[in-house]
Amino acid sequence: MFRRTLIAFLAIATAAIPACGEDTAPGDSATSPSSTSAAPTPSVSAFPATVGDVTLPTLPERIVSLSATATEMLFAIDAGAQVVAVDDQSNYPPGTPMTKLSGFQPNVEAIAGYTPDLVLVSYDPGGLVKSLKALAIPTLIQPAAASMRDSYEQIADLGTLTGHTEEAATLAEQMRSDIAGIVASVPPPSDPLSVYHELDDTFFSATSRTFVGKIYKAFGMENIADGANGKAGDYPQLSSEYIVSADPDLIVLADTVCCGQTAATVGTRPGWSSIAALHMGEVLEADDDIVSRWGPRAVDFYQLVADTVIAIEQQMAA
Repeated sequence: MFRRTLIAFLAIATAAIPACGEDTAPGDSATSPSSTSAAPTPSVSAFPATVGDVTLPTLPERIVSLSATATEMLFAIDAGAQVVAVDDQSNYPPGTPMTKLSGFQPNVEAIAGYTPDLVLVSYDPGGLVKSLKALAIPTLIQPAAASMRDSYEQIADLGTLTGHTEEAATLAEQMRSDIAGIVASVPPPSDPLSVYHELDDTFFSATSRTFVGKIYKAFGMENIADGANGKAGDYPQLSSEYIVSADPDLIVLADTVCCGQTAATVGTRPGWSSIAALHMGEVLEADDDIVSRWGPRAVDFYQLVADTVIAIEQQMAA
């Protein structure tokens, strides 16, 4: 049920985001959101601080995050000590103050119960922002990113509002550098590899216009979802027959957790045994969370895709 809600949300959020230019550096780095050293003291001299229509008069010390990606970003810029509660999907890094709060069906009273001085959300369900504003609780919306550039900007915004501007800038620069290195490590294929990205077991996918689709594009891959009916949007639901006929070289399963999908279960689907990816053993079983979030761990997914592309090329050349 949650995965269906997430896909619907992504479709709506993507339609609302203006198209962004390609990132100068098309990749990410394996930067971990958690810190092993003592967190730097946030800068109180930077306040009041403003991002968009949100102005904080003083340093926030009771942040509530209802966005799993924002949670990872906060801890990655060493603002974790200022976070008092996160939603039920914010499961990384380990030790986050997870609660039963929902970012998809939020309870205003429950959120207010944490007396937050800043709330972070990825969209505005049911007029949540207006309700929180009526309680004088500043709320920042950071919608699903359409590109790495969006991700870097969101990291910078969180740095501004938490007093960790230097840490945010350092994180973004490290991600840019790591991603550029990962992409450069993969030689351009002689023939573009085709990929099918599976969001759930009813064959919802993502085109090259989406955040994850641009990762495949960075490696010169052809996305079979791009050939779907244009009216289907950026997250089309493909048919089994369409996928089989497209015969992708790589299948990426972003539904291993939500839907229990594996290379073995895919191999039992009617007609799928003829797909090239199954013949070559190229079914990437990805972590749902890493693939669906646009924060620091996007770098890890770039690396996974890079390693897989190199393995496919070596297998084809053998």
